[in-house]
Amino acid sequence: MSSRLKRAVDVLLRAQDTPHRTALAFGIGVFIAFFPLLGIHTALALGVAFAFRLGRVPMLLGAFINNPWTLAPLYLAGTLLGCVLMGVPTAGLSAIDWSLHGSAFYRALFASLKPYLWPFLIGNTVLGIVAGLAGYLGLRYVLERRRASSPLGGPARRDL
Repeated sequence: MSSRLKRAVDVLLRAQDTPHRTALAFGIGVFIAFFPLLGIHTALALGVAFAFRLGRVPMLLGAFINNPWTLAPLYLAGTLLGCVLMGVPTAGLSAIDWSLHGSAFYRALFASLKPYLWPFLIGNTVLGIVAGLAGYLGLRYVLERRRASSPLGGPARRDL
């Protein structure tokens, strides 16, 4: 495990909030990672964290699942899911003409991807809900078990 990933996990495990609130912030952050509007993930995560008084760090760690290295696979998975859910054929996704340059490329790209706008939006929203819920449930389980087994943590708190 990389040192950055270890630090992120350590931050989540040592959060000073309840397991429910820490996992909730993380789960919402994971949902935001899949949110189909590009470029607003950090601002959206911070805005939600402040508005609902949730932990900013767990929220941002969840949202940063979408980063320059994961953006394409996450959005492709969501778009493919949307195509399956909506019955849209995926053949056009590989029909992009990569030999074009400049504005001709962008016009052709837009024309090729236009039929996938709704699958992109719906698929990534559905995938975000599922991933956010899984992130919440998984982290809450880990935090509650850790708290219950810790001699200093006392019994696990059941707070909703």
